[in-house]
Amino acid sequence: MNTRMDNGSRRYGAWVSVLVAVWLGCAPPALANSSVERGKALVELNCSRCHAVGRTDTSSHPDAPAFRTLSKRYPIADLEEALAEGISTGHPDMPEWVASPDQIDAIIAYISSLQQP
Repeated sequence: MNTRMDNGSRRYGAWVSVLVAVWLGCAPPALANSSVERGKALVELNCSRCHAVGRTDTSSHPDAPAFRTLSKRYPIADLEEALAEGISTGHPDMPEWVASPDQIDAIIAYISSLQQP
């Protein structure tokens, strides 16, 4: 029995991995470990290039606020509408991204979990 994978099998395996990752990113919160963990995964994927999305990291973009301090600028609940309509800002580096209702709930849960008193 030949146990080596040919290139076609490796490509198939890579595509399956990609599809599973996409599916998990779109899975309802009940399928994720928690809404907060799903929100963390979403902001790490979509926001961390510029924003500090954790408890101690720093933003790489000078105009991108750290998510843990957002409540000092905005009521966190107000971010729901912006996420639903597509966040757009005054600087051109910020891509417009529209989140689904499930994604919004998860993102808000994660950002709320980070807020410092």
